[in-house]
Amino acid sequence: MPPAKKRPRTYDPKKTAAAIRAQFAAVREAAKALTPEQLAGPTHLRPWTVRELLVHIDMAVSAVVRHIDEPEPPKPELGLLDWPSATFPFAGALAEVVPELASRAPDELDELFARTTADLDDRLAKSDPHRTLATRLGAMDLNDFLVTRTVELVVHTDDLNRAAGIDVPFDRQALAACTRFLADALAAKAPGGATEVRIPPYAVVQCVEGPRHTRGTPPNVVETDPLTWVRLATGRTDWATALDEAKVTASGERADLSTLLPVMS
Repeated sequence: MPPAKKRPRTYDPKKTAAAIRAQFAAVREAAKALTPEQLAGPTHLRPWTVRELLVHIDMAVSAVVRHIDEPEPPKPELGLLDWPSATFPFAGALAEVVPELASRAPDELDELFARTTADLDDRLAKSDPHRTLATRLGAMDLNDFLVTRTVELVVHTDDLNRAAGIDVPFDRQALAACTRFLADALAAKAPGGATEVRIPPYAVVQCVEGPRHTRGTPPNVVETDPLTWVRLATGRTDWATALDEAKVTASGERADLSTLLPVMS
């Protein structure tokens, strides 16, 4: 018998919106201090520079504004946990679009961030958190789309830190939402109860087909920290490297997640 389908996790719209504002503000503040040399430096998201990465971060947040301003579709077509797999076909096109957008962005990127911040506050104050948005991946519930923005912000804040050699802090609520969502995405991709994935203090999920445990310590356990999990789930690091560096522990014959990662690009 196939495992019962779990009800999707719910997210508080106000907390999600606050997390987006806080993480975007942290990136904006850090960007002000970057030198021209840092902005022109490379990222592992080739061929993007740090400046282009910052434009993409702004683009990810301003998408909320753009979609709210568009006509509302009749109903959502894309569930929250369908979003990760839907992103894969767009990765190549995005790589080409961002440099073009960056070439048209203001020299002072803070102008761009300031405008997006003001527009975001204005639109969210006037919008029902459960209205439908016409996103490029399909019609989505606004609150679901906001959850995806926490993923974009956390993932790319980490990209920014690694590329520019800085330490932009992670908003706790944004990191929690991102971690939980990516853990749930794994469970949706590999439903089952044979393996328990622990990402303290934010998430515990069961996944992978096989014998279910009912009490005590499960036979197959994976444990890691939130940032390592984000990197694994989005392909920023691979399973073997995380094991070698003791960033993840895995015990049991069904604890190897290498064939299931990443869950999104």
